[in-house]
Amino acid sequence: MGGALRFEINARSRLSNARVGQVTTAHGSFETPAFMAVGTKATVKGIVPPLIAATGTEVMLCNTFHLMLRPGEQTVRTLGGLHRFTGWAGPILTDSGGYQAYSMADRNAIDDDGVTFRSIVDGSRVRLTPERSIEIQNALGADIIMAFDDCPPSIDPTAGAANQTRLRLAAARDSAGRCGYDHAARLRAANERTIRWLERCNRAHARPDDQSLFGIVQGGTDLDARAWCVERVCGVDLPGYAIGGVAVGEDHERIAEVTTFTAPRLPADKPRYLMGVGYERDLLAAVLAGVDMFDCVLPTRNGRNGHAFTRTGVVRLRNAEHTTDPEPIERGCDCPTCDPARHGWGPPEGGWFSRGYIRHLFMAEEMLGPILVSLHNLRLFQRLMFDIRRAVVEDDWPSLGRAWPRAAEGLPASLRS
Repeated sequence: MGGALRFEINARSRLSNARVGQVTTAHGSFETPAFMAVGTKATVKGIVPPLIAATGTEVMLCNTFHLMLRPGEQTVRTLGGLHRFTGWAGPILTDSGGYQAYSMADRNAIDDDGVTFRSIVDGSRVRLTPERSIEIQNALGADIIMAFDDCPPSIDPTAGAANQTRLRLAAARDSAGRCGYDHAARLRAANERTIRWLERCNRAHARPDDQSLFGIVQGGTDLDARAWCVERVCGVDLPGYAIGGVAVGEDHERIAEVTTFTAPRLPADKPRYLMGVGYERDLLAAVLAGVDMFDCVLPTRNGRNGHAFTRTGVVRLRNAEHTTDPEPIERGCDCPTCDPARHGWGPPEGGWFSRGYIRHLFMAEEMLGPILVSLHNLRLFQRLMFDIRRAVVEDDWPSLGRAWPRAAEGLPASLRS
């Protein structure tokens, strides 16, 4: 393990596996449990870096696959690396491209050496291997980089599960002329590739002194497959470890089951990262299992569609009922949208950006609407993480559940009162 990252645990819950800590990198620190803002193409869409920081966000995620395609990692390196390129001074994490191999399964071909994609920019052939993924991430210069892994469907895509159309097409293509799709065999192959590719990533990593490589555990919802993968991934000494292949078609109960099983099996003195999970109840259940880091596009993607998260549920701001609604998105919220005066901007007489005004912005297709709702959503998730950290320190889960009813769905009955 290189010296690029330091992880300190500052408090532990006596009633669960939850802990509070701090990750320190060459570009600053962030408190854990942490929710990372997703800046897929080196930008959190519509949000300039000072406003990202104003939401309480301390760490940002960028996407290796998309930046490889455009503008290219060498362009980013020439312009000073991701921190200078984006204007974000804090810690940055880059994923490896492994998730894109999963999410675009019907557009790629996977083999034991790597994945061949069709570029979403110009349709050209793009080859990504463990070595190439690490080469790109070394050039981008993020503080935390991810191993290139094989992310299989978490559940059998031929069984008719929701949101699995592309995977069903890929399964049908890959099993043509055979006896059909075998999900257990797919999990085994993915696990074996993930281990071999992790070892190749570790050998290829050229900047261990200033970039920290995390390994990823796969295995779908098969707990035996997860246990097999945990043992082998953690057999490679790394600064941190991630749980991948979760929240890709399962319900809350299956997500919680896999996370609760897997997280405590990861090294206790290293950061644990649950990839791509963002609903409040899933976040809380994962924290209770001992997870330290999260990312998800939900706050900003939903914000761009006029869906505002609140403590009690989602407000759909495009709905006609908000046409003359003078209320903020959520009373008591201190985000730049609900309490602009706190941030030095907003109406001269005080107040907030009303639901009615925000609805107008969406109906008029003005870009400010998505920006305002994205800011609110990002801040809400950071407020949730702050309150979760306080609940860990105080072991006061009932109060957290009362303050955050939607998140409370992730609390077991034993911690609700």
